[in-house]
Amino acid sequence: MQQQRGFTLIELIIVIVILGILAVTAAPKFLDIQGDATASTLQGVKAAVQGGSQLIFAKSAIAGEQKNANDDDSATRTDDVLINGSDRVETEYGYPDADNQTANMVNIWVDLDFTNDWAFFDSSSDAVAAGKFVITPIGKTAVAAGGDADTKCQVVYTNGSPTTSPTVITETEGC
Repeated sequence: MQQQRGFTLIELIIVIVILGILAVTAAPKFLDIQGDATASTLQGVKAAVQGGSQLIFAKSAIAGEQKNANDDDSATRTDDVLINGSDRVETEYGYPDADNQTANMVNIWVDLDFTNDWAFFDSSSDAVAAGKFVITPIGKTAVAAGGDADTKCQVVYTNGSPTTSPTVITETEGC
């Protein structure tokens, strides 16, 4: 009696066909991994912005300036907070004032790489309303409220009021 040594051609073809069917059904679940990763990273940026704004508020409260509106007068500056002894962050009711933030200023209270990884848009951009700023991954652009949801991949910071804290939201439909 002769012993079999290996697989027949038909057995190999059947295994290849089964693997092909599995690959076709499983592939769509893994195709959007990059978009999911970007959306998750935006959630991290949102948390960093929220945490940083809370720390700015705490420093403002310690200084007794948490109820001051942004006076835009560089001579009095009763609304600003100093970070690291020399870096000034402009505030509105104790929280970072979106109208006066720049990428460099945001980087003081949120450690983000605005050179290689992230883009910053303020109200000078057509897509960003007054009282807001937007952070997007490099290569994406800010999308205005009511704009095409399929292109939104951003974190939006909106100033608060004397009685409410600022809001920070993520829009990840376009990631």
